[in-house]
Amino acid sequence: MIEKREFYINGAWVKPSEARDWQVIDPSTEEPCAVISLGSAADADHAVAAAKAAFPAWSATPPAKRREIVARILDQYEARKEEFAHAISMEMGAPIDFALNEQASCLPWHTKNFLRAFDKLEWIKPLGDHAPGAMIALEPIGVVGLITPWNWPVNQIALKAIPAMLAGCTCVLKPSEESPLNAMMFAEFCHDAGVPPGVFNLVNGDGMGVGSRLSEHPDVEMISFTGSTRAGKAISKAAAESLKRVTLELGGKGANLLFADADDKAIERSVKRMMDNTGQSCNAPSRLLVERPVYEATVSKAAALADAIKVGPASQHGNHVGPVVNKRQWEQIQGYIQKGIDEGARLVAGGPGLPEGFNRGFYVKPTIFADVTPGMTIEREEIFGPVLSIIPFETEEEAVKIANDTPYGLTNYVQTTDGARANRLARTLKSGMVEMNGKPRGAGAPFGGVKASGRAREGGHWGLEEFLEVKAISGWDSAVDMAAE
Repeated sequence: MIEKREFYINGAWVKPSEARDWQVIDPSTEEPCAVISLGSAADADHAVAAAKAAFPAWSATPPAKRREIVARILDQYEARKEEFAHAISMEMGAPIDFALNEQASCLPWHTKNFLRAFDKLEWIKPLGDHAPGAMIALEPIGVVGLITPWNWPVNQIALKAIPAMLAGCTCVLKPSEESPLNAMMFAEFCHDAGVPPGVFNLVNGDGMGVGSRLSEHPDVEMISFTGSTRAGKAISKAAAESLKRVTLELGGKGANLLFADADDKAIERSVKRMMDNTGQSCNAPSRLLVERPVYEATVSKAAALADAIKVGPASQHGNHVGPVVNKRQWEQIQGYIQKGIDEGARLVAGGPGLPEGFNRGFYVKPTIFADVTPGMTIEREEIFGPVLSIIPFETEEEAVKIANDTPYGLTNYVQTTDGARANRLARTLKSGMVEMNGKPRGAGAPFGGVKASGRAREGGHWGLEEFLEVKAISGWDSAVDMAAE
């Protein structure tokens, strides 16, 4: 049993203000794998005070020096990446190979992209030739609170803590209490990389305790949150009193439009993308809209693909899916599967209950429903599990109408070999991201949505700008700059 009851505040591991143990459960076994402490408002206050005290010196540190320090975090990752992946796998259920190759590797991927973007930032520049002496300066916003989820834990830490520190902000991280071990290792990376005391702080806790306090704290200038839309609304309300900046990356119900001319790998690609991470991704393509001429063939192939997906423990090597994160999540997914059956959708793969051969662990059968109609519960609500809904359509216009008829707007997908159609759909689908024909969005592309998916833009220079204020200056004496050179 791992015991990690301390918080990382002001460059040291400190005891919580009051004892409040929390067991981290291994979802593969349903057994505790670690004990941490849940912090209180007092612990959050302690961390914010440390970050506030560190801000003047860190924000005044030359950008090149900040870059040098943050880049050293990559050295710490390289030295401990297998241990890092093991922590993620054990606490949230990602199979170990997936944890190493997809989950843990998010840290170097995003960090390198941020460093590349950082090198191109102009911290102060002229407004334009039309306005002599007018300058635009970029300045760090201040102390920021970072609240991250359990499903892609390192991904979200990297998308928040790395750009915040590069920008010159100091931060307090509250990771999910479901997957805190990787975050505590990240704190160790920061410490060993030489991040100055108070620049990065970590307090474990739940949303009602530490999360709420960070959201309302008058000395926190910004909250960056990834999680449910419900929690995002609560954070926005709490933050409104102090008029802090709030950036939200929330839920999704992505539509995946598959046309009759899609390439031969489109169905396989679509099912795999849905089932990766056991469906626990906000950008999962959970609604597969299929053009009528290829509908039944697509349903049959998708069902066969789902039936062939292996389910197994997170500690096992191989290309399989693991359990979902906890009992509450498992029960919620089971409820959605039953709802799909009750509302008349056609179950073609998977279904309720544990997969064959399992009597423990939070495992879910990769499940597919066909003949789903707009308005069904499984078509409207984010399930956050390995459950795919297949919906037929007759025309492109109908497909767009179904795709856009959702409160969410994170990622939509298109499968077609018609370039003109693909480009047209990329502009008409209402979402922050559109991925077509399995092509990645590209290194440094922003991640974020619209509507109930929140409006954060994380990654690349957009992710850096989230943590910067824009200052307009008039009467700048450029002759002084020239003389200094």
